[in-house]
Amino acid sequence: MKYFLKSLLYTFLMLFLISLLSFGAIHMAPNSFMGGELNPNMTPEAIAQLQAIYGLNKPLLQQYSDWVGNLITLNFGISFVSGAQVSEVVADRLPVTLWMNIIAMVLTFVLSLWMGIKAALSHGKKADTFLSQLALLSFAMPSYYLALVVMMILSVMLGWFPISGMHSLEPPEGVGYYLDMAWHLTLPIAVMVFVGIGSLVLYVRSLTLEILKSDYIYFARSRGIEEKKIIRRYIFPNLLPPIVTMLGLSLPGLIGGSVILESIFGIEGMGQLFYLSAMSRDYPVIMGILMMSAFLTLIGNQIADAVLLKLNPFVKR
Repeated sequence: MKYFLKSLLYTFLMLFLISLLSFGAIHMAPNSFMGGELNPNMTPEAIAQLQAIYGLNKPLLQQYSDWVGNLITLNFGISFVSGAQVSEVVADRLPVTLWMNIIAMVLTFVLSLWMGIKAALSHGKKADTFLSQLALLSFAMPSYYLALVVMMILSVMLGWFPISGMHSLEPPEGVGYYLDMAWHLTLPIAVMVFVGIGSLVLYVRSLTLEILKSDYIYFARSRGIEEKKIIRRYIFPNLLPPIVTMLGLSLPGLIGGSVILESIFGIEGMGQLFYLSAMSRDYPVIMGILMMSAFLTLIGNQIADAVLLKLNPFVKR
């Protein structure tokens, strides 16, 4: 209970600091939506009317206190662009981003674990060299460049996959609707997985090599234990704590989405919403996404710490 209360206090304190810094940074940004810079046809009277409607004519301190008060009730405000509740705008975009990132995250961690352990067990051999070079290529490859390359080859030249969007012009009904969506999302997910495995493979390989130098590994091998059992009983349990920590830090990406990839592939998800909101200076939507991501980051950290305490009680010491 003491650990839980400390974590809760830390979370609230960090959320307050993040909200304060984000609010200040957003209001210091140039070219405000209400300033007329984005729409020269807006008259001073129209600007004043909009500022009064959205409460932007109040002092900054009062604006911040009103915004925080609304956040407590999960009211993220009204979008400047659409006039809808930010929660409704986010709810429309969230499912596709959530599913894309869950699938990509699971595939990334599974492939990274397999490739990292395989490379470490084949240290100095051709398999280790190949997997390490592939991981370095993935680590150095910009996601936007890879997206454009695979789009050009697999979509434009070969015609195997659609260029962009989530559905065909006339999507089928029933199961075919979801199959059509999966066909459209294959390339974005593949790019996300390939770009994401690089650093993880190198990290898992490095950790596994350190584990393989341990005395209990030598002892297990001297007893004639099979390699599969060594991986399952000795290597994998020792890899769990850092992997759990990285999983916790990956939680914000589930709703934050990929701004660049979703914009390139024309996917109407959270990443594209954040980009369009930033371009149009839709501050309520930007602040809503930022606070949701910050909350998920903090919660992910707390969940990872709690799981680590369960996996390894010595962490308490």
